[in-house]
Amino acid sequence: MPTDDPTALATLVLAGGATAPRRLLLDRHGTPGAVLAAGTAAWRAAGLDDRQAQALRRPDAEVLQRTLDWLRAPDHHLLGWHDPDYPATLRTTGSPPLALFVDGDPGLLWHPAIAVVGSRSPTAGGRENAQAFARALAASGISVVSGLAAGIDAAAHEAALSVAGGITVAVVGTGPDVAYPPSHAALRDRIAAQGAVVSEHVPGTLALRSHFPSRNRILAGLALGTLVVEAAERSGALITARQAGEAGREVFAVPGSIHNPLARGCHRLIREGAGLVESAQEVIAAIGPLAGELAQALRQRLGETESAAISALPATPGALPPDYYPLWEALGHDPTGMDQLVARTGLTAAELSSMLLIMELDGLVTVDHGRYQRKTGFFTSTASSTQAEGQ
Repeated sequence: MPTDDPTALATLVLAGGATAPRRLLLDRHGTPGAVLAAGTAAWRAAGLDDRQAQALRRPDAEVLQRTLDWLRAPDHHLLGWHDPDYPATLRTTGSPPLALFVDGDPGLLWHPAIAVVGSRSPTAGGRENAQAFARALAASGISVVSGLAAGIDAAAHEAALSVAGGITVAVVGTGPDVAYPPSHAALRDRIAAQGAVVSEHVPGTLALRSHFPSRNRILAGLALGTLVVEAAERSGALITARQAGEAGREVFAVPGSIHNPLARGCHRLIREGAGLVESAQEVIAAIGPLAGELAQALRQRLGETESAAISALPATPGALPPDYYPLWEALGHDPTGMDQLVARTGLTAAELSSMLLIMELDGLVTVDHGRYQRKTGFFTSTASSTQAEGQ
């Protein structure tokens, strides 16, 4: 079976059950096709049970065909544990999914992100806070990740979409093609068109209560930090926050009135060590070290040739790799926001964010409150450099 045949990976996903043995099989054999060819003895040695082995031998033909039909549509993807494009942040969590179905741009799963979560029935103030934080994060080039649920989730997604070049990712507890609640079908479609909708469940999977706690681990794992805006003392948002902490990520909480029952979950998190935040800038500043780790993982993902060229960015911008010239020229002497850079270069926010992250790491640009500029000492443009050489 060809190594790039989605049938093999879809078959592994449909086997269900514990994911660790199937990840182990991919580690041992390299590709889904090789795993299926390895046979029953190898499957048992990795820890698959009888039901899983039977499912690998004879997958549900109807569900498999529905899955493959979905994958044939434009912008539909399936990223497996073996895939180099599998999100780096998710690999380091305690129970990473075997594979992710993505409706939209899978490259956005590598973008620095903050999860914004909270109550499904927020107060008016809580909703406004979610919108303000999400809008500021998106304007700063940070992806806003949430769960497409009613309330805080929807407010965060909508606010990110309202920003020019804003990125948002929805992690759902259904199939990637199913909106839950159903009233969010139009929002789901907008997110898929401008960002990405992500699920570990095969297309057509309906909402089940048991899916949402496991959905939350992916939500927390994709993000560099989790921001809880409003939450009762017993809520799914607190589960996401706990899972974020267990994955070594930052946890933030917005404080509220002592008379607001939806502030009690946030106050509990703060008492337990979560960062009390009053602005998106505080969140952005706190995730700096983790963003640096993600930048290093991105270097490795880009491949040795391109990474070597980027890591050798010179002190004279005239020798920048050609792909970086338009961005360098777009970076003026004054701080420039992401939306302006998108307009000036014609590049997407995702492309610009990856390039800016690497240029910042190499000391060519600085960023302050989501606005970028050339670092002092590197103000000579490629145009002026060329003119100087010709004189």
